[in-house]
Amino acid sequence: MNTNHETKKTSVCVIVGAGSGNGLALAKRFTAQGSTVVLLARNKVKLDKLTAKENSLKAIHSYSCDATNPEIVKAVFDQIYLEHGIITTLIYNAGNAVFDRVTDASIKTLEQAWKTNVQGLLSCAQQVIPAMKVCSEKASIIVIGATASVKGSASFLSFSSAKGGQRNMAESMARDLGPQGIHVAYVVIDGVIDTPMTRSFLKNKTDDFFLSADAIADTVFHLTSQDKSAWTFQADIRPLAEQW
Repeated sequence: MNTNHETKKTSVCVIVGAGSGNGLALAKRFTAQGSTVVLLARNKVKLDKLTAKENSLKAIHSYSCDATNPEIVKAVFDQIYLEHGIITTLIYNAGNAVFDRVTDASIKTLEQAWKTNVQGLLSCAQQVIPAMKVCSEKASIIVIGATASVKGSASFLSFSSAKGGQRNMAESMARDLGPQGIHVAYVVIDGVIDTPMTRSFLKNKTDDFFLSADAIADTVFHLTSQDKSAWTFQADIRPLAEQW
């Protein structure tokens, strides 16, 4: 990537793995702050339908991107760079939670979990780091984790393996990139995010059981705004009713 491209005045935030929960909430939060927001998902048609329903997201840019394919990742990020300028914030929200145990887990499932959560993060981060190192704006890479990032539950063998690896990768990145001016932070979301789908599955749960996607977005935005003298690496967030 050519890092001599002139930085545009508006900060550029790329959200990888955008959907109806965190993705849209993050898009609204960063758009409201004046950032150019770019959403990436495998299914661009579905993504465009979601953003079309939100008046505040009319100016959002979306691209189809399979984070598990390094060649596609490079091509998409090169296009974003040319069309919007240097990416100052990367939020990696891609994930693929699956239920499996050691007795029934497959190599294919394990491999796919790692490709999405670990390989995908590496591929996307490598596309933005060179330009972030030389840009004059605050630069942040925020990785969205889960309870499985710090706890290997019996029924989440592949997912917890990949999420734990992702968290360790993010910590390695933070130690390496922090002194170079790039803030890397990891957000452990411990609980169920409030979406129409989760509400339909958990109809007997009260509001206190769920995490607000907008509140999660507020936390993520705060991380990108922190002064370098007091950077957070890991932020654990959970609803007040969550047991831990």
